[in-house]
Amino acid sequence: MSGKVALVSGGAEGIGAAVARLIVAEGGSVMLCDLQLGKARALAAELGDHADAFQLDVREFGQWEAAVAATVARFGKLTVLCNIAGISEPGNVVDGTLDVWHRTVDINLNGPFYGCRAAIPAMEASGEACAIVNIGSMIAIRPAAFVAAYSASKAGLVGLTRSIALDCAARGVPIRANMVHPGAIRTPMYDRYKYSGADTPENIETNFAATHPMNRIGEPEEVARAVVFLASDEASFTTGVDFTVDGGGSIRS
Repeated sequence: MSGKVALVSGGAEGIGAAVARLIVAEGGSVMLCDLQLGKARALAAELGDHADAFQLDVREFGQWEAAVAATVARFGKLTVLCNIAGISEPGNVVDGTLDVWHRTVDINLNGPFYGCRAAIPAMEASGEACAIVNIGSMIAIRPAAFVAAYSASKAGLVGLTRSIALDCAARGVPIRANMVHPGAIRTPMYDRYKYSGADTPENIETNFAATHPMNRIGEPEEVARAVVFLASDEASFTTGVDFTVDGGGSIRS
Protein backbone atom coordinates (compact mmCIF):
# COMPACT_ATOMS: atom_id res chain seq x y z
CA MET A 1 0.00 0.00 0.00
CA SER A 2 3.02 2.28 -0.24
CA GLY A 3 1.94 5.65 -1.61
CA LYS A 4 -1.77 4.79 -1.45
CA VAL A 5 -4.26 7.10 0.27
CA ALA A 6 -7.47 5.49 1.51
CA LEU A 7 -10.76 6.80 2.84
CA VAL A 8 -12.36 4.19 5.10
CA SER A 9 -15.97 4.59 6.17
CA GLY A 10 -16.82 2.88 9.44
CA GLY A 11 -13.16 3.25 10.29
CA ALA A 12 -13.46 3.70 14.05
CA GLU A 13 -13.91 0.04 15.01
CA GLY A 14 -14.45 -3.51 13.79
CA ILE A 15 -13.50 -4.35 10.22
CA GLY A 16 -12.88 -0.70 9.35
CA ALA A 17 -10.34 -0.29 12.12
CA ALA A 18 -8.59 -3.53 11.13
CA VAL A 19 -8.41 -2.33 7.52
CA ALA A 20 -6.98 1.02 8.59
CA ARG A 21 -4.31 -0.61 10.74
CA LEU A 22 -3.23 -2.88 7.89
CA ILE A 23 -3.16 -0.07 5.31
CA VAL A 24 -0.82 1.95 7.51
CA ALA A 25 1.29 -1.11 8.35
CA GLU A 26 1.68 -1.74 4.61
CA GLY A 27 2.89 1.81 3.96
CA GLY A 28 -0.32 3.66 3.07
CA SER A 29 -2.20 6.60 4.55
CA VAL A 30 -5.80 6.54 5.74
CA MET A 31 -8.62 8.91 6.59
CA LEU A 32 -10.82 7.26 9.22
CA CYS A 33 -14.40 8.36 8.61
CA ASP A 34 -17.07 7.52 11.15
CA LEU A 35 -19.95 8.99 13.12
CA GLN A 36 -17.95 8.06 16.24
CA LEU A 37 -15.39 10.82 15.81
CA GLY A 38 -13.82 10.33 19.24
CA LYS A 39 -13.02 6.68 18.53
CA ALA A 40 -11.78 7.53 15.04
CA ARG A 41 -9.47 10.22 16.41
CA ALA A 42 -8.11 7.88 19.06
CA LEU A 43 -7.27 5.27 16.43
CA ALA A 44 -5.73 7.90 14.16
CA ALA A 45 -3.51 9.04 17.03
CA GLU A 46 -2.47 5.44 17.61
CA LEU A 47 -1.59 4.99 13.93
CA GLY A 48 0.47 8.17 13.71
CA ASP A 49 1.16 10.68 10.96
CA HIS A 50 -0.24 8.47 8.21
CA ALA A 51 -3.76 8.57 9.66
CA ASP A 52 -6.38 11.20 10.36
CA ALA A 53 -10.07 11.23 11.28
CA PHE A 54 -13.21 12.89 9.92
CA GLN A 55 -16.80 12.71 11.12
CA LEU A 56 -19.07 11.20 8.49
CA ASP A 57 -22.71 10.22 8.32
CA VAL A 58 -22.71 8.05 5.20
CA ARG A 59 -26.37 8.90 4.57
CA GLU A 60 -25.46 12.50 3.71
CA PHE A 61 -23.90 13.12 0.29
CA GLY A 62 -22.66 16.55 1.34
CA GLN A 63 -20.68 14.98 4.19
CA TRP A 64 -19.13 12.54 1.72
CA GLU A 65 -18.01 15.44 -0.45
CA ALA A 66 -16.49 17.09 2.61
CA ALA A 67 -14.74 13.85 3.66
CA VAL A 68 -13.20 13.40 0.21
CA ALA A 69 -12.06 17.03 0.17
CA ALA A 70 -10.55 16.66 3.64
CA THR A 71 -8.67 13.53 2.58
CA VAL A 72 -7.19 15.23 -0.48
CA ALA A 73 -6.30 18.30 1.57
CA ARG A 74 -4.57 16.20 4.25
CA PHE A 75 -2.76 13.64 2.10
CA GLY A 76 -2.64 15.23 -1.35
CA LYS A 77 -4.83 12.72 -3.18
CA LEU A 78 -7.34 9.89 -2.86
CA THR A 79 -6.62 6.49 -4.44
CA VAL A 80 -8.61 3.96 -2.37
CA LEU A 81 -12.19 3.97 -1.09
CA CYS A 82 -13.27 1.30 1.41
CA ASN A 83 -17.03 1.37 2.05
CA ILE A 84 -17.21 -0.52 5.33
CA ALA A 85 -19.83 1.32 7.42
CA GLY A 86 -22.98 -0.75 7.72
CA ILE A 87 -25.74 -2.01 10.00
CA SER A 88 -27.69 -5.23 10.42
CA GLU A 89 -30.97 -5.40 12.31
CA PRO A 90 -33.40 -8.34 12.44
CA GLY A 91 -36.77 -8.30 10.74
CA ASN A 92 -38.51 -10.16 7.92
CA VAL A 93 -40.64 -8.47 5.27
CA VAL A 94 -43.86 -8.66 7.30
CA ASP A 95 -42.58 -8.00 10.82
CA GLY A 96 -39.59 -5.74 10.24
CA THR A 97 -40.32 -2.08 10.80
CA LEU A 98 -40.30 0.42 7.96
CA ASP A 99 -37.74 2.40 9.93
CA VAL A 100 -35.35 -0.56 9.89
CA TRP A 101 -35.85 -0.96 6.15
CA HIS A 102 -35.17 2.70 5.34
CA ARG A 103 -32.26 3.04 7.76
CA THR A 104 -30.60 -0.14 6.49
CA VAL A 105 -30.92 0.81 2.82
CA ASP A 106 -29.76 4.36 3.57
CA ILE A 107 -26.58 3.18 5.30
CA ASN A 108 -25.75 -0.05 3.46
CA LEU A 109 -26.65 0.91 -0.11
CA ASN A 110 -27.17 4.65 -0.45
CA GLY A 111 -24.05 5.28 1.66
CA PRO A 112 -21.65 3.40 -0.66
CA PHE A 113 -23.37 4.97 -3.70
CA TYR A 114 -22.77 8.45 -2.28
CA GLY A 115 -19.20 7.49 -1.38
CA CYS A 116 -18.41 6.28 -4.87
CA ARG A 117 -20.11 9.30 -6.45
CA ALA A 118 -18.00 11.65 -4.33
CA ALA A 119 -14.74 9.71 -4.55
CA ILE A 120 -14.49 8.72 -8.21
CA PRO A 121 -13.79 12.25 -9.53
CA ALA A 122 -11.03 12.68 -6.94
CA MET A 123 -9.60 9.29 -7.85
CA GLU A 124 -9.59 10.19 -11.54
CA ALA A 125 -7.85 13.46 -10.68
CA SER A 126 -5.06 11.56 -8.90
CA GLY A 127 -3.88 10.12 -12.21
CA GLU A 128 -2.98 6.87 -10.46
CA ALA A 129 -4.31 3.33 -10.35
CA CYS A 130 -7.17 3.36 -7.85
CA ALA A 131 -9.50 0.90 -6.15
CA ILE A 132 -12.90 0.76 -4.51
CA VAL A 133 -13.62 -2.08 -2.08
CA ASN A 134 -17.18 -2.46 -0.84
CA ILE A 135 -18.10 -4.66 2.10
CA GLY A 136 -20.97 -7.00 1.31
CA SER A 137 -21.93 -10.12 3.25
CA MET A 138 -22.28 -13.84 2.68
CA ILE A 139 -25.98 -12.96 3.00
CA ALA A 140 -25.69 -11.00 -0.26
CA ILE A 141 -25.00 -14.36 -1.90
CA ARG A 142 -27.16 -16.55 0.32
CA PRO A 143 -30.02 -14.41 1.69
CA ALA A 144 -31.46 -14.94 5.16
CA ALA A 145 -35.16 -14.68 5.99
CA PHE A 146 -34.66 -12.96 9.34
CA VAL A 147 -32.79 -9.93 7.89
CA ALA A 148 -34.78 -8.87 4.83
CA ALA A 149 -33.47 -5.29 4.68
CA TYR A 150 -29.87 -6.37 5.19
CA SER A 151 -30.17 -9.09 2.54
CA ALA A 152 -31.64 -6.65 0.02
CA SER A 153 -29.15 -3.86 0.74
CA LYS A 154 -26.10 -6.08 0.39
CA ALA A 155 -27.44 -7.78 -2.76
CA GLY A 156 -28.07 -4.32 -4.22
CA LEU A 157 -24.50 -3.36 -3.44
CA VAL A 158 -23.30 -6.28 -5.57
CA GLY A 159 -25.07 -4.76 -8.58
CA LEU A 160 -23.73 -1.29 -7.83
CA THR A 161 -20.15 -2.56 -7.49
CA ARG A 162 -20.27 -4.45 -10.77
CA SER A 163 -21.82 -1.46 -12.53
CA ILE A 164 -18.97 0.77 -11.33
CA ALA A 165 -16.39 -1.83 -12.37
CA LEU A 166 -17.83 -2.05 -15.87
CA ASP A 167 -18.24 1.71 -16.25
CA CYS A 168 -14.68 2.52 -15.20
CA ALA A 169 -13.27 -0.22 -17.45
CA ALA A 170 -15.35 0.93 -20.42
CA ARG A 171 -14.22 4.53 -19.97
CA GLY A 172 -10.59 3.53 -19.59
CA VAL A 173 -10.49 4.93 -16.06
CA PRO A 174 -7.94 3.06 -13.88
CA ILE A 175 -10.35 2.43 -11.01
CA ARG A 176 -11.18 -1.12 -10.01
CA ALA A 177 -14.27 -1.96 -7.93
CA ASN A 178 -14.59 -5.18 -5.95
CA MET A 179 -16.49 -6.65 -3.02
CA VAL A 180 -15.52 -8.59 0.07
CA HIS A 181 -18.30 -10.73 1.54
CA PRO A 182 -17.66 -11.56 5.21
CA GLY A 183 -19.49 -14.15 7.23
CA ALA A 184 -20.11 -13.59 10.93
CA ILE A 185 -17.12 -11.59 12.15
CA ARG A 186 -16.24 -10.71 15.74
CA THR A 187 -17.18 -7.02 15.63
CA PRO A 188 -19.51 -4.70 17.58
CA MET A 189 -22.22 -5.52 15.01
CA TYR A 190 -21.88 -9.22 15.80
CA ASP A 191 -21.82 -8.54 19.53
CA ARG A 192 -25.21 -6.81 19.30
CA TYR A 193 -26.66 -10.12 18.15
CA LYS A 194 -24.63 -12.20 20.59
CA TYR A 195 -25.75 -10.16 23.59
CA SER A 196 -29.26 -9.35 22.37
CA GLY A 197 -30.89 -11.50 25.04
CA ALA A 198 -32.67 -13.67 22.47
CA ASP A 199 -30.74 -16.63 23.91
CA THR A 200 -27.60 -17.13 25.96
CA PRO A 201 -24.48 -15.62 24.36
CA GLU A 202 -22.97 -19.10 24.21
CA ASN A 203 -25.92 -20.56 22.31
CA ILE A 204 -26.08 -17.60 19.94
CA GLU A 205 -22.38 -17.97 19.14
CA THR A 206 -22.78 -21.70 18.62
CA ASN A 207 -25.68 -21.12 16.23
CA PHE A 208 -23.86 -18.40 14.26
CA ALA A 209 -20.72 -20.54 14.03
CA ALA A 210 -22.75 -23.48 12.76
CA THR A 211 -23.82 -21.52 9.67
CA HIS A 212 -20.17 -21.63 8.54
CA PRO A 213 -18.72 -25.00 7.49
CA MET A 214 -15.49 -24.02 9.29
CA ASN A 215 -17.69 -23.78 12.42
CA ARG A 216 -16.31 -20.61 13.93
CA ILE A 217 -16.67 -16.82 13.94
CA GLY A 218 -14.21 -14.88 11.81
CA GLU A 219 -11.86 -12.14 12.97
CA PRO A 220 -11.72 -8.58 11.58
CA GLU A 221 -8.09 -9.03 10.56
CA GLU A 222 -9.07 -11.92 8.28
CA VAL A 223 -11.43 -9.64 6.37
CA ALA A 224 -8.91 -6.79 6.37
CA ARG A 225 -6.33 -8.90 4.54
CA ALA A 226 -8.79 -9.50 1.70
CA VAL A 227 -9.77 -5.82 1.55
CA VAL A 228 -6.18 -4.62 1.41
CA PHE A 229 -5.27 -7.19 -1.24
CA LEU A 230 -8.09 -5.94 -3.48
CA ALA A 231 -7.12 -2.33 -2.77
CA SER A 232 -3.50 -2.95 -3.72
CA ASP A 233 -1.78 -3.21 -7.09
CA GLU A 234 -1.36 -6.93 -6.39
CA ALA A 235 -4.97 -7.19 -7.64
CA SER A 236 -4.35 -5.02 -10.70
CA PHE A 237 -6.30 -7.28 -13.12
CA THR A 238 -9.19 -7.95 -10.73
CA THR A 239 -12.43 -5.98 -10.91
CA GLY A 240 -16.09 -6.70 -10.30
CA VAL A 241 -15.42 -9.78 -8.15
CA ASP A 242 -17.09 -11.26 -5.07
CA PHE A 243 -14.34 -12.27 -2.63
CA THR A 244 -15.80 -14.33 0.20
CA VAL A 245 -14.29 -14.43 3.70
CA ASP A 246 -17.04 -16.47 5.27
CA GLY A 247 -15.69 -19.85 6.31
CA GLY A 248 -17.64 -21.41 3.46
CA GLY A 249 -20.97 -20.02 4.66
CA SER A 250 -22.18 -18.91 1.24
CA ILE A 251 -21.64 -22.37 -0.30
CA ARG A 252 -22.87 -24.59 2.52
CA SER A 253 -25.30 -27.39 1.67
